[in-house]
Amino acid sequence: MEAAVIDAGSKLLKAGTAVPDQSPPIIIPTQMQRTLEDGSSADNSLLEDVCVDPVVRGFIRDWDAMEDLLHYVLYTGLEWEEGNEGQILFTDPLCTPKAVREQLVQLMFETFNVSGFYASEQAILSLYAVGRISGCTVDIGHGKIDIALVIEGAVQHIASRRFEIGGTDLTKLLAQELSKSIPHVNLRVSDIELMKEKYSCCAEDDLAYAKAQQSSDTEQHVLPDGQVITIGKERYTVGEALFHPSILGLEAHGIVEQLVRTISTVSSENHRQLLENTVLCGGITSMPGFEDRFQKESSLCSSAIRPSLVKPPEYMPEQLTQYSAWVGGAILAKVVFPQNQHITKGDYDETGPSIVHRKCF
Repeated sequence: MEAAVIDAGSKLLKAGTAVPDQSPPIIIPTQMQRTLEDGSSADNSLLEDVCVDPVVRGFIRDWDAMEDLLHYVLYTGLEWEEGNEGQILFTDPLCTPKAVREQLVQLMFETFNVSGFYASEQAILSLYAVGRISGCTVDIGHGKIDIALVIEGAVQHIASRRFEIGGTDLTKLLAQELSKSIPHVNLRVSDIELMKEKYSCCAEDDLAYAKAQQSSDTEQHVLPDGQVITIGKERYTVGEALFHPSILGLEAHGIVEQLVRTISTVSSENHRQLLENTVLCGGITSMPGFEDRFQKESSLCSSAIRPSLVKPPEYMPEQLTQYSAWVGGAILAKVVFPQNQHITKGDYDETGPSIVHRKCF
C-alpha cells in the first residue's frame, strides 16, 4: 500500500496516496460543521455560528475535531481498513511548536495505529515539487504568510519569517470595502470568500492600481438568494494589500521587500542560489496578475538582491502553487518509507512522541 500524504491547511486539507505528478485526489474544507444531537445539521442560516476550525493560522488547535476529520479522510476518503493502517507523511508549517509535532505523532500511533510516520516542513516540500533543494518559498496561506529560506534541504529557521496574516484577513478587507459600496446588502463570510476567489486580481503596479480605483469597470455577482450585486475597484484592493500592508492597517513592508530583507540576513555566498530559486505557494498567489506584479516589484527593488521565480516543470499538475507542499510530500514519501528513514511503531514505543524531533527535523 502506498503511503498517504496529508497537507492540512487552515482552509483546505489535501490528501492522497503518494503519486508525485498529480494533484491531490482529496481536497476538502478543513472547517467542519457541528451536528445536532439527533445527527442532523444545523440550519444553514446559522452555519457560520456552528463551524469548527481544527487548524487556525496553520497550526492544529482543536485536536478532537482534527481526529474526526482525519478519520473521515483515512477510512472513507483513502479507504484504509481498520486494523490494516498504512504509513503516513504530514506536511509541517514553518515555526510549528514542538508540542504540536509531538501531539500529532502521538495521535497517529496511538489513535490511528499507523505503521509508519514522517513529517517534513512545507518549504522544503514546495521546493522538491519544482526540482530544487535550495531556494526561498513565499507561502501565502489562508491564515499566515511564511517566508522560508532553504539551503541544501534544510530550513534556515533563524532567517525565515512567519506573519500571521493571510487569506482570511484579505476576506475581511474585501468585506469592509464592499460594505462601503453596497451597505444595504448583508453578505455572509462564505459569499465574500467566493467573490474574493472569483474576482480578486492584482494591478500591474502602483499607477495601475490608482487608475483601477477610478475605473468604472465592474463585475456582476449573483448571490445564493438571487440578488445581483456589483463588484468593481474592491477586487484590486485584495492583491494590493500584499504589496502595501498599510491597506490592512499594518505598519509593515510589502511581500517582496519582506523577502529581500529576509534573504539579506544570511551569508552573501548563499544569496544567488536563494534568489534564483524563489517559489510562490498558496492559493492567493494564483490570483490573476499576482505573479507579474511580484516579478515587476522584484525588478524595481533598490537592493542588489532581486528574486526571480522558478517555473514548475511541465509534467507537474496545473495550479501547482496551490498544492506544492502536498506534491513535494508525495515525492519525499517515495524515498523515506522505502529507505526506512521514517518513524516506526517500534521507534515510537521505545522513545515516545519526542522521537519526531530526532527523526524528522
